[in-house]
Amino acid sequence: MTDRRSDDVKLDHGGGAAPGAPSQQDLEAHLAPYAARSAQSRGRRFPEAAPSARTEFQRDRDRIVHSTAFRRLEYKTQVFVNHEGDLFRTRLTHSLEVAQIARSVARNLRVNEDLVEAISLAHDLGHTPFGHAGQDALNECMREHGGFEHNLQSLAVVDDLEEHYGAFNGLNLCFETREGILKHCSRENARRLGALGERFLDGRQPSIEAQIANVADEIAYNNHDVDDGLRSGLLTVEQLAEVELWQSHYTAARSEFPQIEGRRLIHETVRRIINTLIVDLIDTTRLNLAKHAPATLDEVRASPPLVAHSEAIAAQAATLKRFLFKNLYRHYRVMRMANKARRVVIGLFDAFTEDPRLLPPSYQSKDTALQPRLIAHYVAGMTDRYAVKEYQRLFVINDN
Repeated sequence: MTDRRSDDVKLDHGGGAAPGAPSQQDLEAHLAPYAARSAQSRGRRFPEAAPSARTEFQRDRDRIVHSTAFRRLEYKTQVFVNHEGDLFRTRLTHSLEVAQIARSVARNLRVNEDLVEAISLAHDLGHTPFGHAGQDALNECMREHGGFEHNLQSLAVVDDLEEHYGAFNGLNLCFETREGILKHCSRENARRLGALGERFLDGRQPSIEAQIANVADEIAYNNHDVDDGLRSGLLTVEQLAEVELWQSHYTAARSEFPQIEGRRLIHETVRRIINTLIVDLIDTTRLNLAKHAPATLDEVRASPPLVAHSEAIAAQAATLKRFLFKNLYRHYRVMRMANKARRVVIGLFDAFTEDPRLLPPSYQSKDTALQPRLIAHYVAGMTDRYAVKEYQRLFVINDN
């Protein structure tokens, strides 16, 4: 995944806009001095003329929404495998919820909503089928071949695997969007990424927008996993009584609306929790910004993490996270499905490794060193239901 062009290619901001149309500077004039700006982007891997009637980060968001990988998220799992019910969250609905939360925070902090939305919508593009179970299984399969990190896979999707444009592979996104997608990265992989990996080696931070998307991700999945856990019956309201963040808002909701119960009471409680987390995040981040007073994006990068919750709310959120790990993610029914998912992913990988001719031609390579990574790309790109069908095609004999 080494870059084919420098990450410091500058954007061509001359021309492109229709006469009388607002410039990129005009569209982003309201932003705080520490926000990321399209006109100051470190550029795309392949130079392109500036878009008309939208900013560079708006163009990134639009390319992500129109990508094949984004559409696949509709049939990729969060916790519950796709066939288990139509009302449980998928990677697509999760990404939309992250974007909504992140935009709310960005608007209040006067930073770039379009960049934070692009990062939020793209952050899970590289996730495997079957959620974390699939990711862990694929990482195990790839242990001797560089491992598998879903953040790196998301980067591979937008840099190389999408095939939409005649001039280049991938989506050719801005440096700042790609930086935000790369939430985690091992030092070994960071060394291979050039400018994009430098912050992991130097201990520097990404943009405020990337930090917002990161925390919004946690707010979204913790709360929708509570909602899905209750909907599935794997969690109960009685169990959640031990979690302060839940119980305080549940009690307040019952007190204000004594006539409601069931799903409405759960929704009211979750809504209040999300609001508390967002408001606290905005207030605490404002304090951090005032304390460190970054005047530019470069000063944000040199500061400690600025987007954060207060100590009290962070502790309550951590307690909720531990509760979910113990009572939902390790519930025997979830573990049974995770075990099935693991068998499917490992079975597919092993079959394709043993005989690459079973792969579609575009994923076959005469280079034996490259073949495992191509198999990982193929498996990671599958939806839950496609992975199950592919497994059946390879291993199940029937009369059809």
